[in-house]
Amino acid sequence: MAAVSPFQAPAPSRVAATVWGAGLAAYIVATTGRTSLGVAGLQAVERFDISASVLSLFVVVQLGVYAAAQVPVGIVLDRVGSRKVIFTGALILAAGQLMLGLVDTLPLALVARVLVGVGDATAFVSVLRLVPAWFPSQRVPLLTQMTGIIGQTGQIISAVPFLALLLGAGWTTAFASLAALGVFVALLVLAVVRDHPARPSRPARRSESVQPVGTGAEVPAAPVAAEPTRVPISAVVREPGTWLGFFTHFVCLFPTNTFLLLWGVPFLTAGQGVSTAGASSLLTLAALAGVVTGPVTGYLQGRHPLRRSWLVLGAVVATIVVWASVLVPTTPRPVWQLALLVVVLTVSATASNIGFDFARSFVPAARLGTATGLVNVGGFVASLVSIFLVGSVLDVVRPDGAYTLADFRLAMSSQVLLWAVGLAGLLVCRRATRRRMAEGGVVVPPVREVLERLRRPRRRHG
Repeated sequence: MAAVSPFQAPAPSRVAATVWGAGLAAYIVATTGRTSLGVAGLQAVERFDISASVLSLFVVVQLGVYAAAQVPVGIVLDRVGSRKVIFTGALILAAGQLMLGLVDTLPLALVARVLVGVGDATAFVSVLRLVPAWFPSQRVPLLTQMTGIIGQTGQIISAVPFLALLLGAGWTTAFASLAALGVFVALLVLAVVRDHPARPSRPARRSESVQPVGTGAEVPAAPVAAEPTRVPISAVVREPGTWLGFFTHFVCLFPTNTFLLLWGVPFLTAGQGVSTAGASSLLTLAALAGVVTGPVTGYLQGRHPLRRSWLVLGAVVATIVVWASVLVPTTPRPVWQLALLVVVLTVSATASNIGFDFARSFVPAARLGTATGLVNVGGFVASLVSIFLVGSVLDVVRPDGAYTLADFRLAMSSQVLLWAVGLAGLLVCRRATRRRMAEGGVVVPPVREVLERLRRPRRRHG
């Protein structure tokens, strides 16, 4: 079996699902907090008397704090466990939402968003740490994908009930309600979540290696101690599998975040001539596509763990090709081509979660939180840089803000710089990871050998 968290024992599936569900509820509320200001943009401009460009500062603050908090949160997570981190984070997020609902000046609103960012930063990595502690290793890749997908339903809460409350009852009531929801999930986590199942009666030995289905080779699992051991952070930093996860998240997440968090709607409306309702429909399609692509990706990475990097490379290449097909022509693209773009961007986002699976496979369980946080930094740092690059190009070519398709074609093309960096890092780290695996007796066979083995039975039967 694969590596598991310390003290893992077989857990009843109903209990495991309940623990995961409570943590997932906290992540959904965190996602709601992250996206709530996005649907309240017009009201925020009026309340704080700011321009649209200043409003974008809220996005930068949110992502910046989220990314900066990942490694510190991961270190704390390894020390105190998921339950305490999620509980504390939910209360911090609730305090930020309440503060945002009460203040009416920009500096205090930014402080409130910092609190929301810190609270948000605790949820995802903490829930991911619960999954291998409570579920069999073969289910972890799929549940990792499902955690990300289900967590994004917080966007629906922001877009529907929260927006309705905002328009009907006003700013303060709407954000105070989110604060109350945060307190509720904090209490739920305190009551339900436990960091791991009951401790076994005898110490666990070193974990067995993973036997991937259909690969004919074994992947060494991270060692599991009978008692919590002090694993230095340097062990995470020196592990090439950590950086393989980092660059996986880096290269797969930034194009999706750049599109969904800020520049997608302007690109579709001002650049491609799509109506606001049409742009909203395309973004909805992206959310629905994740319901399909996430489980499929999770199934494939669980069934073929030696070929996970090929899933990543395939998603990156597909995204680059489809973006090129949209940006090279000088005329607006048909709706079907734009729909294909948002679906491929969703595939790229789901592939980014494979980075967390790399961390789980190669990093000792005692430092899984730190490794997960470091992997999560990759995608959000790249997203910040990408959002900044696109905005900088637009400012240079069209300072008055009257953007055209030609402006967006040039600005969106700046993403090629991040693809180049991300792919280079991914390939270098993959080579280093495979070299480390070979030292442990696991050699990844070339693809041509795998294809040859698949053809042999056909030849014999022919």
